[in-house]
Amino acid sequence: MPPTKKLKILFVTSEVVPFVKTGGLADVSSALPQKLQELGHQVRIVVPKYGAIDERKYKIHEVVRLKDLTTKIGNKEVTFSLRSSFLVGSKVRVQIYFLDNEEYFGTRPSLYEDPLSGKDYPDNDERFILLAKSVFELIQKLGWVPDIIHCNDWQTGLVPAYLKTMFNDDPQFADIKTLFTIHNLSFQGVFGKQTFDKTGLPKEFNKEKGILHEGKVNYMKSALLFSDMINTVSETYAKEICKIPEVSFGLNKVLSKRQEDLYGIVNGIDVSIWNPEKDKLIAKKYSIKKLEDKEENKKELLDKFGLDYKEGVPVIGIISRLYDTKGMDLIQKSFKELMKMDVQIVLLGTGDKKYHKFFEGVLMKHQDKYSHLLGFDDELAHLIEAGADMLLMPSKFEPCGLNQMYSLVYGTVPIVRLTGGLADTVENFNPKDETGNGFVFEKYDADEMMKTIKAAISIYNNDQKTWNKIQKAGMRCNFSWLNSSKNYVELYKKLAN
Repeated sequence: MPPTKKLKILFVTSEVVPFVKTGGLADVSSALPQKLQELGHQVRIVVPKYGAIDERKYKIHEVVRLKDLTTKIGNKEVTFSLRSSFLVGSKVRVQIYFLDNEEYFGTRPSLYEDPLSGKDYPDNDERFILLAKSVFELIQKLGWVPDIIHCNDWQTGLVPAYLKTMFNDDPQFADIKTLFTIHNLSFQGVFGKQTFDKTGLPKEFNKEKGILHEGKVNYMKSALLFSDMINTVSETYAKEICKIPEVSFGLNKVLSKRQEDLYGIVNGIDVSIWNPEKDKLIAKKYSIKKLEDKEENKKELLDKFGLDYKEGVPVIGIISRLYDTKGMDLIQKSFKELMKMDVQIVLLGTGDKKYHKFFEGVLMKHQDKYSHLLGFDDELAHLIEAGADMLLMPSKFEPCGLNQMYSLVYGTVPIVRLTGGLADTVENFNPKDETGNGFVFEKYDADEMMKTIKAAISIYNNDQKTWNKIQKAGMRCNFSWLNSSKNYVELYKKLAN
């Protein structure tokens, strides 16, 4: 057999752990490139250099050939540099290029929106035009020509469009193929009509058959039209977005036309980081054989949140962005009822102001049973996964979801809604044959959610043997990135041939 062809992959993203993160995309953008490189492929990453990224800490340095480059955004000439560092992984070092432009990225206190107003930055269209254009400058200046440009979410949505239009006749780019990964369709990069002229794309795409959707420029739609192949982060979500307008946020027709080029690959998790046997961020390491040690983490968790440890009282953890799409409305509706039960709840998350207000309000009333941190804290996220008995994820839709997978391997039983990646990773407990690794409800409804929470608590309170069985079923699951990355390699090969 001939040796497997090693591929060159340029991974374009708007966030990467440990440099910067708002959600699961950042985890994927770190773990997948590392695993691909471990498999022998050559991977490089492009990401904006936001102001919060510490240059000294991460040894980010200038590259002479990539310094003071210029491009046009509309009539505006923009100067930028691409600076270099490495993504330090478990076994390999992946090169990462930081798009450096003070005006667009360096001075912002957060990634996509103004934290004071809660509104998107008004020049997000220009910021991510620059990201897309920088990709082509990088390839031209370095002479490093990838086989695949792997684009992620709307922020990279113009890359496939530029490749197929502005660089269509350039021999250097002739053999490059694009894969576009949808991590979340609810964010599409939608801008007013005036944005089209800034993109520099040919005028024939300034219409509904082009990159306009409902009269506005849509970066996500651009990627769906121009990418050679599309994937999303679970098989169920791939089916849902073609059929359910609410889940696809109106792009189901575009997606259904590309159905033959659309694949579902569940994200992996980084088992070097998310592993109760090795986790340095938890109070006490434990394993499937020493499950009793998990209780020490529960004590530490409650202490961190200012709650009293009560033996036998279940702790429900919530780690989430606080938006309707994540099921926060169901939690809000059910909160009074939850507080009547013998449970404790800890929440870590940030999001919609109305939910910040709500959770601040209930904190005052239920300080003995409920506590939260409205923000993001990685160490605390690890402790919740290790210390809670259950994790609640009642998402309206969930492209993949990582927290339910973390929970499973930590023996923290997930309670989820049957959607997207939650449906692909959590199997509802069946009392008849005692199979399943969690609790699942189907209808998006507060009563259905409560019924499912009560079923879980009933087993926790009355049948510890069965509860341990459910925990161990989760801990035996294999969500390593090795499986997922091999599936990505198969997609790349299909594209490259």
